[in-house]
Amino acid sequence: MRIVAVTACPTGIAHTYMAADVLNKEASRMNIHIKVETQGAMGIENQLHATDITQADVVLIASDIEIEHRARFTGSKIHCVTIEEVLTNVNAVLQRCQSLAG
Repeated sequence: MRIVAVTACPTGIAHTYMAADVLNKEASRMNIHIKVETQGAMGIENQLHATDITQADVVLIASDIEIEHRARFTGSKIHCVTIEEVLTNVNAVLQRCQSLAG
């Protein structure tokens, strides 16, 4: 299974990067391939490419704000959650992504 994710929070400092970190760690534990783009105070980092998006089974948007360049995910299966959901129960978030992927 392949997931691409975007994390973003209102201040773009701690929670954006904490969410990316827990997603990477839990996805690895669950044998899920994930690439996480962060949209934080430093701008967009680890930017997703068109091939990343087309090869993904699910796009996970973990954000409390509107993300930049959302239109690039048109036509993809998208699962939107809050940053808090990722930080408090990342396993459940990734399980829902697996269910969405079928």
